[in-house]
Amino acid sequence: MKTTTIWKGDHRFESEHEGNKISVDGDKKNGHGPKALLLSGLAGCSGIDVVDILEKMRVQFSDLSIEVESEQTEDNPKVFKWIMITYNIKTAPENEDKVRKAIDLSLEKYCGVSAMLRKNSPINYKLEILK
Repeated sequence: MKTTTIWKGDHRFESEHEGNKISVDGDKKNGHGPKALLLSGLAGCSGIDVVDILEKMRVQFSDLSIEVESEQTEDNPKVFKWIMITYNIKTAPENEDKVRKAIDLSLEKYCGVSAMLRKNSPINYKLEILK
């Protein structure tokens, strides 16, 4: 895997990977900050796993959204003290155990981003079943 990141002035950068570009902005005016991208990467990585696992389990669902929050240490380098993921998913209440199993498999076995971040920061999650 390789990315190329080009400085665009001030704290702005454009990063490219396989023809796809994203804006990174340390001032968070014209793009995500670098640490927010890490949290978005965690959500995307786990979300892909959860979707794949639930489809294999033949669980009907819709409206999946994933919120990730963290608190940073005060001292440099400022790292995540903890990470909390909230999975919001519309599915039948009787599917809750299967959804939890999919999330657990993602965070503990399949999601490489989770594995990397967990080496420094504890990761916990909440599940909200939407009606």
